[in-house]
Amino acid sequence: MLMGVVFLAGTLIFAVQATGSGAENDTKIVTDSLQKNVAKEYRISSIDIPQDLNFAGEKVPQADPEIMERVDREFLVNTYWQSNALLLMKRANKYFPIIEPILAKNGIPDDFKYLAVAESGLTNVVSPAGATGFWQIMRATGREYGLEVNSNVDERYHLEKSTEVACEYLNRWKDKYGSWALTAAAYNAGPGAINKYMGIQQVDNYWDLLLGSETGRYVFRIMAIKEILANPEKYGFHIEKEDMYVDVPTFTVEIDKPVADFADFAQEYEINYKILKRHNPWLREPHLNNNSGKKYTVAIPNKGYYRTSK
Repeated sequence: MLMGVVFLAGTLIFAVQATGSGAENDTKIVTDSLQKNVAKEYRISSIDIPQDLNFAGEKVPQADPEIMERVDREFLVNTYWQSNALLLMKRANKYFPIIEPILAKNGIPDDFKYLAVAESGLTNVVSPAGATGFWQIMRATGREYGLEVNSNVDERYHLEKSTEVACEYLNRWKDKYGSWALTAAAYNAGPGAINKYMGIQQVDNYWDLLLGSETGRYVFRIMAIKEILANPEKYGFHIEKEDMYVDVPTFTVEIDKPVADFADFAQEYEINYKILKRHNPWLREPHLNNNSGKKYTVAIPNKGYYRTSK
């Protein structure tokens, strides 16, 4: 028996040619409709937008149809980009417990943890402009706020230290603008751009400003990410606890001398170079210069969490 498979106009066709002693050659056409990307429990529909949207306690003017179109866009994009949303939820479980207490200590609303999600997807990415880390901090800004930034050590990759800098920056511009939404916009576009647009357009709030595409979507995107990550089941996401990413517990080692080779250093703690850099991405080279005798704190994972090789 010979069988061929043909796809035609959304229909799966099996062409079966039967052969055998005393039987006529015959061809059967068996069809089975393809229902691609459709399941009984899966529906693609508009999103039911909450009626009490706010950013850091500041209400969104939801009676404005232009505002609601922008809100709707971000809810649709971030709900139906399912793979990305799942990754963000998994990473948030790992990193939010680190970020949240630093925001709270500095008086920054908890909503701003979602700003880090919007900026970097909770990964140590580098933008085309050179903004780096979870909080996408520029080199000059990092140095201005006390981070060490060079080819050997770049503390923009240090989650705790970069979060402290983000808090200081946000508080600075909240004091100027008096609005968390404008502060977030200034974080994205820079205060110079926000000041310019406010002056030209003679408005004093984020919702009435005509901004560039990225900054114009920015706060709306943060709000959508916040709502979806905070209420995953409502938006069709189901993740078991065991599927979440978790932070591996660590202890710290202080270094006040140069390190010639971090591969050798890692082996002293029964880990490898890759794992050492995973927990200390701010160490940018295979060695540490430290000619000044500065004290650095290196995170070492507790034993038993990673595969070790002899």
